Amino acid sequence: VGESLLRRNWTVGLGESCTGGLVSKLLTDIPGSSRYLKGGVVTYANEAKIQLLSVEEASITAHGTVSEKVAAEMAVGAAGAFGADVGLAVTGISGPTGDSPGRPLGTVWFALSMPGGVIREVARFSGDREAVRESAAGYALRLLLQVASKGETEK
Repeated sequence: VGESLLRRNWTVGLGESCTGGLVSKLLTDIPGSSRYLKGGVVTYANEAKIQLLSVEEASITAHGTVSEKVAAEMAVGAAGAFGADVGLAVTGISGPTGDSPGRPLGTVWFALSMPGGVIREVARFSGDREAVRESAAGYALRLLLQVASKGETEK
């Protein structure tokens, strides 16, 4: 992921909710990650999403925190908050409670704000709380890698 970001000359800002900083931890496990990781914020509470990532309160009210709309706003907000080229956001329900109709346990929304637009994806993971969080962090990094490495073979 880091090498692909460096080849693109991209920096990333993170907005995490259900992963609780795990994506940040995995990126910073790599020496030299400060060359591409500007920073990350864990916005577990709605107020934190609003204050730190500029998520609209109306979006949370209308769509819920585990939604395509809120994930996209978190990603855009993360890029802006850190002055990064790319914003990566993760919001979901890791359990053991919190499921609702249409949003079962393990539902996670991902968004990647980048030059040219915002990519949004949803996935559902099984297992206990830690398994969902680990799966979501891995998915987020694979999404970032996929986008950052796109077109590299064409150069």
